[in-house]
Amino acid sequence: MSIPIRVLIVEDSEDDAMLLVQELRREGYDPTYERVDTPEAMTAALDRQTWEIVFCDYTMPHYSGTSALKLLRARDPDIPFIFVSGTIGEDAAVEAMKNGANDYIMKDNLKRLIPAIKRELREAEMRRSHALAEETIQHMAFYDTLTGLPNRNMLYDRLLNAIRTGGDKGRPMALLLMDLDHFKEINDTLGHHRGDVLLQQVGSRLQGALRPTDIVARLGGDEFAVMLPLSGSGDAALVAKKIQKALELPFMIEGLPVAVEFSIGVALYPDHGANPDSLMQRADVAMYAAKTTGEGYLLYEARHDRHSPRRLALIGELRWAIERSQLLLHYQPKISLKTGRVIGMEALVRWQHPEHGFIPPDQFIEPAERTGLIKPLTRWVFDTAQKQCLTWHRAGYEFTTSINLSARNLHDTQLPDELAGLLRECGGRPDRLQLEITETAIMADPARALEAITRLRAIGIRFSIDDFGTGYSSLGYLKKLPVDEIKIDRSFVINMAKDPSDVMIVRSTIDLAHNLGLKVVAEGVENKETYDRLGKLGCDAAQGYYMARPMPAENLTRWLAESPWGLNLR
Repeated sequence: MSIPIRVLIVEDSEDDAMLLVQELRREGYDPTYERVDTPEAMTAALDRQTWEIVFCDYTMPHYSGTSALKLLRARDPDIPFIFVSGTIGEDAAVEAMKNGANDYIMKDNLKRLIPAIKRELREAEMRRSHALAEETIQHMAFYDTLTGLPNRNMLYDRLLNAIRTGGDKGRPMALLLMDLDHFKEINDTLGHHRGDVLLQQVGSRLQGALRPTDIVARLGGDEFAVMLPLSGSGDAALVAKKIQKALELPFMIEGLPVAVEFSIGVALYPDHGANPDSLMQRADVAMYAAKTTGEGYLLYEARHDRHSPRRLALIGELRWAIERSQLLLHYQPKISLKTGRVIGMEALVRWQHPEHGFIPPDQFIEPAERTGLIKPLTRWVFDTAQKQCLTWHRAGYEFTTSINLSARNLHDTQLPDELAGLLRECGGRPDRLQLEITETAIMADPARALEAITRLRAIGIRFSIDDFGTGYSSLGYLKKLPVDEIKIDRSFVINMAKDPSDVMIVRSTIDLAHNLGLKVVAEGVENKETYDRLGKLGCDAAQGYYMARPMPAENLTRWLAESPWGLNLR
């Protein structure tokens, strides 16, 4: 069966053009072609359709090959361009290649024509694939995949830009932060899939209730934000009431009516902050005060900083819990999609408070970062996980243990020496340890992050980029980092069975990572269909509820002995 190919031939000789066409047909191609010999004709041909490859004579009476090359490259840098000439010399050919030609072939020896075509078409397809993946990943960096809304990065950039362009003119604006009350209970009761559908519907309603000039963003989890320009001081209160009105009717999730309540905190620029960080922090304080008082929404006031007694109490109790080892670690296995066996464990810190019960990590990790408690907390996690890892290794289990690092950890200049010391104390091996860092943590200060990662990598510690696709990082920057793997964020994995765009994102990410020599772990694998699909896409490993939920070490030891995922590891 013939292979269709679209060929533009820049050639003044009809006979020479037909020789090329006959050569293509002899080798199994079915060319759609056009011959041109002037810049006007070439421009018209490029306007009419997209060509897969261009052949060009080097010397023509009315048009030079170098001019044709320049014209094409101005239109499209990726279409293969091959000189086919009887007059081009070696020096001219080298110069042509420097200027963007892909190859040159002599007319009296067309043996290299077909191999050159196959090579250039293959490489052009790779360039297109990489460009599409780069564009997709850049979109992922600034938009939330689940809702399609701008994400935290985009919101931060818009806030910063508005302050820079309008700050000297005193243009006021408001930032509203909101989250769903009791969303964890909704997720636990209805399941993650229905929880995601709820978040999508919330995002859609928010957009429908506001003006096109207002920016609605999803910051992660059940947290949303609205950035809006103000014409008067009462605008923010009116918008908050409008949002409450829009969200008061129940949401229909697969036929189930689900009522939600929101707590909204409002901060104004320039009254409450002169930069994005201070605005977001104060809107967060107001949101927490609204949640605590049950008032629905609150405008930030200085007294709200004192209106967080539970937060302050939790920080004090967290310090106590760290010092007395009252926290615990749960471990979630990473499964090789090639062998179906455990290759690693991720250590996840948990806090079962004696009075308040289970406290989600997002309620104490971030405050720990702000107060500096993240350092002793990380040390405790590291020490506890390494000792448990050593116990498993002595029992004959050979796998790595992963520990999460925050941005503050990563920028701590003492961290490499401290971790090396802890490894010596507990007798652990660096190559059995993997540190997981988010893109956001890396890009908060790329130079310091690169320095810290390089120092830790020199010790032998491995690195993984967590939540890949939700941060700023570019492929160019990834190439500089001495990391071993990336973890595709669960938001792209969980709906693969239903959303073709998520499949494309996952496939592109896997291909790009492998081209960079990195392993790929998919998070959020909750069913066999997704597990099997990831294996077919070439993903290296998976992590999720389908294989195992996070569990305490003693439960996991039993699981390793009884589960088909863990059997025969020793």
